Amino acid sequence: MSQISEKSRKNQPKKKRVSRKTVIAIGVVIVVCIVAAAAGLVLMKQGPLSPAPVRNTSNSFTSAGAYYCMSVDLAYAGNYNEALQDADLALAQNVSSLIPVIQSNRAGILVELGRYNDAIAAADVAIDAPGNLTTLRSIAWYNKANALKALGQNAEADAAYANASALNPNLKHP
Repeated sequence: MSQISEKSRKNQPKKKRVSRKTVIAIGVVIVVCIVAAAAGLVLMKQGPLSPAPVRNTSNSFTSAGAYYCMSVDLAYAGNYNEALQDADLALAQNVSSLIPVIQSNRAGILVELGRYNDAIAAADVAIDAPGNLTTLRSIAWYNKANALKALGQNAEADAAYANASALNPNLKHP
């Protein structure tokens, strides 16, 4: 019987032990991730290196985001007048970081309402916004192209569609 138990022990692979250094390294990575997440939450609430806000910007950001989301939902449901009202309420919160995305969405709503010149103006705000906003700009260019096409400005519309497609190949000229 002892021969059998010796053979079965020999056939079993030896368990590798995790070194103390590896455990410490994993612990450090976890702590760094927790600290980074906490710092991210603080920055989201207060903004990076910002002085004390004059008004509650957190509430403005939350309100603008909520109005924007309602605007998107209403637009997808085909309620363009209500969608525009909520987009305008989102803009009224004056949250500069959200203005480009709200205006890009507004441009599409305004096209659906037949307000093509207003749609072009809204799209231009989104297109001209600073930062790396490729997806947002592609949608703004597409909405602008739709407005230009509706106004019969086909050459300008084709150029705008090309800009949209260059930023997002999924946005093709209709």
